[in-house]
Amino acid sequence: RISVQVEGSGTRLIRVIDDGEGMDADDVLLSLERHATSKLGTEGGLEKIATLGFRGEALPSIGSVSWLTLWSRPADRPTGTRAEIRYGVLREVQEAGCARGTVVEVRHLFGNVPARRKFLKSARTELHHIAEVLRGQALGHVGAAFSLEAEGRPVVNLVGGDDLEARVRELYPDREFWLRLGPADEAGGFGLEGFLFHPGSAPAGSDRLRILVNFRPVQDRMIRHAVMEGLHGFLMKGRAPAGVLLLTVSPEQIDVNVHPAKLEVRFRRSRDVHRFIVQAVTTALEKYQDAVRSDLFAVPPPVNAGRLPPPSAATAPSASPGPAPVLFRGLQEGTVTAEPPAGLRRRTERETRGSAARDLQEGKREEVFAGLTLIGTLADLYLLCEKDGELVVIDQHAAHERILYQQLRTGYVQRQAAGQNLVFPLTLELAPDLSEAAAAHVPDLERLGFGIEHFGDETWVIKSVPAPLGAADPRELIVEAVELLAAGSGGTETGAIPERVERLLATMACKAAVKGGSRLAPREMLELLARMRETDVFSHCPHGRPVFRRFSRREIARWFNRT
Repeated sequence: RISVQVEGSGTRLIRVIDDGEGMDADDVLLSLERHATSKLGTEGGLEKIATLGFRGEALPSIGSVSWLTLWSRPADRPTGTRAEIRYGVLREVQEAGCARGTVVEVRHLFGNVPARRKFLKSARTELHHIAEVLRGQALGHVGAAFSLEAEGRPVVNLVGGDDLEARVRELYPDREFWLRLGPADEAGGFGLEGFLFHPGSAPAGSDRLRILVNFRPVQDRMIRHAVMEGLHGFLMKGRAPAGVLLLTVSPEQIDVNVHPAKLEVRFRRSRDVHRFIVQAVTTALEKYQDAVRSDLFAVPPPVNAGRLPPPSAATAPSASPGPAPVLFRGLQEGTVTAEPPAGLRRRTERETRGSAARDLQEGKREEVFAGLTLIGTLADLYLLCEKDGELVVIDQHAAHERILYQQLRTGYVQRQAAGQNLVFPLTLELAPDLSEAAAAHVPDLERLGFGIEHFGDETWVIKSVPAPLGAADPRELIVEAVELLAAGSGGTETGAIPERVERLLATMACKAAVKGGSRLAPREMLELLARMRETDVFSHCPHGRPVFRRFSRREIARWFNRT
């Protein structure tokens, strides 16, 4: 157990108490010498440091600017040792009665360096820094209990155990867990475990991801970049990942002596570490999507399946062998086609409003995929569904955007993007620079599903657009595509797609998706839910916004002060 007591946010008193192995008199004196350590048994230990890596200057440095008193006793000794330093001068060393372990007490910090003391932050800020250091150590050592008291009041109180998840939940009780990373191991000597919080439950900022390497809290841009790359398309612009990441690496593969406070490490195989973390995050996302799909869109096993006639071609998706699952209850067979149309069908305002009004008056509640029941809409923005007593709210624009994005991305990667011919080709006048860019990127546009031809000067003819985007404005799509493709190849590769193409696909999907405020007919709502289930990734739109949120019955009851 490690206990910390402070007064005056550390300026008057810092006392650290542990019940560890303790030190004998010789080691107590050695610990107060500069650049001395008793933690290495052999010279080879320098190549694989497994401790925090300090070079022995911490205690004497603190003692040079404070009154420092140290008590320590090993378990096999009846008495301990007490040593006292005042502003760098060893005043007293004597035998003393004390508990097993070590106590370090610091008083009058910077009493002999008033200029340094003036640069301390406010009492609240300094206390926050102390608490953050303690929390970082607590995450790296879940087996130890940690406590912090300020002016006699508890600030941190963590019990010891062997479960990282329990420790993380202790430290972050108000965070919503999103992804569990690992435990993952690799033959190359890397290990990873951790948790990422739901983007909506953590404050925005770049310092919300705690990284520990070999149980040492560090700040590492490479690791942070790897997590960001693994989460590509799942975080909104301006958001950074939040959570806890514990990376273990063979000690000989890292250098810990590159920062005075040991906040940075250097990896000998940084590319391998980066790839390993990206893969771990990607795997966690895949598991999350599978779990959500299994829970939200569960399909019951068929009853007497052997006696049922084989499904028709219209109802059996070509990608799934065997009988097609019943996606909708209460709808005639064949109402959901295997091939998606160009976009969600647009209805006239009168037809759509009349259909929706009749269904609501009749109290229709379409049950989708066993247990997920469509019960209505809100403000022509959200679909309201019920699932096992929970309220599921789905953003219709974000859902459709993700569906279109996945279709576009798959077509681009597989070089099988389907184009939808326009009934009447359209002409488009481009600025000279854009016309030149369009000519240079005709192969890229064709790979996306566009069909355009140069008609002379700055005039182009649009003959086809990507099939999933049939409802969007072709001219607007072409201009957006050419501008983004002409922006250059900056950015990183994400799988088989340059980042500029990823941005283009996301932008096109956003422009073609059903807009917020567009009223959908009930059958169109069901079609949207069906596409969600068939989409590999559906929890977030390509810009990182969540597609749906769930509210438990208990949470809703709290809104109305029900217990």
